[in-house]
Amino acid sequence: MARETSKRAPSAKAAGKTSLHLRIDFGGTRSIGPGKIRLLELILETGSISAAGRALAMSYRQAWLLVDELNHMFREPVVIAQTGGGGGGGTVVTETGHDIVRLYRGMERHACGASTAERSALTRLLAPPGRKSARQARPTSTR
Repeated sequence: MARETSKRAPSAKAAGKTSLHLRIDFGGTRSIGPGKIRLLELILETGSISAAGRALAMSYRQAWLLVDELNHMFREPVVIAQTGGGGGGGTVVTETGHDIVRLYRGMERHACGASTAERSALTRLLAPPGRKSARQARPTSTR
């Protein structure tokens, strides 16, 4: 029997949870957000760009391009290749990479804590799941 965990509908608890996602734009095309940070965390856990990419359902090439982008974005490398060992080399997140993850997650915690009242107010304004929105329920005239 094939596993289809990724295609299942979210649980009621997960579907009802409001979350905040932080993206930091440094100007131009330079930015970090939840995807790049999670990639770094998975590289920390697995020691591998390919394993981290697989965990995020992305190709090795896409994961490598994101790592390369991060390495060019900051003064010091964020991820480096490590050679040697019986099983070959691996990938190491540098001190700079650790700092980026730590600082980002800290900013995320602060933003989430500082916006609790506003997120709650926005959540109260939402239509119940499955109910048509007011705009869908009554068509508007263009006259």
